[in-house]
Amino acid sequence: MARKANSNGAAGAENPGRLKQIALTYKMTRRADSKVGLVVAGVGIVVFGVLLAVGFLIGHPVYAGVLGFLLAFLAMAIVFGRRAERAAFGQMEGQPGAAAAVLDNVGRGWTVTPAVAMNRSQDVVHRAVGKAGIVLVGEGNPNRLRGLLAAEKKRMARTVADAPVHDIVVGDGEGQVPLKKLRTTLLKLPRVLPGAQVTAVNDRLRALGDLMSNMPIPKGPMPGKGMRMPKGGGKTR
Repeated sequence: MARKANSNGAAGAENPGRLKQIALTYKMTRRADSKVGLVVAGVGIVVFGVLLAVGFLIGHPVYAGVLGFLLAFLAMAIVFGRRAERAAFGQMEGQPGAAAAVLDNVGRGWTVTPAVAMNRSQDVVHRAVGKAGIVLVGEGNPNRLRGLLAAEKKRMARTVADAPVHDIVVGDGEGQVPLKKLRTTLLKLPRVLPGAQVTAVNDRLRALGDLMSNMPIPKGPMPGKGMRMPKGGGKTR
């Protein structure tokens, strides 16, 4: 009896949490997409109406109505999810660290290290390692990122020469990958490394260090636009 009560209590606590998350997602989406409520409701009404009409035509309005309700709910969820994702990416675009946020949610099998390289103009290179090899993702000015990406490849060359290296520049220009397609682009890369080699590559890169561990400043959030990058790690006298 006590176990049943605890189970019901846990489920009750979980459901309000999900509803609250959906409500927050809706509010965030509505700020960027004011018509999201009308569009989602319209999709549900149309799907339910079409199925119900078909039910009357074939003489089974009740069954068709139940099926229509389920399909309408599914269609509304799909449309809302897509518009919420589009709104989220729209708000993230142009923000420092947006690519790193997407990489953090790329899925299992990838090890992501944000800000492995950065210049004084706040152009940043992030690194993701998986069965596709090493992927360097740059966000910032494309012209300045060429040199930053080349320098990072050269730095890794002696340590992980046996692993394929891909480079991606996030943006909407020619040869660039839009932020909303970054995750899909990574997942489409051919998987050429076995799991053991991925682990070995990660270990070697970890030993090589990254920007945050090599810089002579305390670890913490990335510097803001107004802050200047330090010139280098000279010895303190």
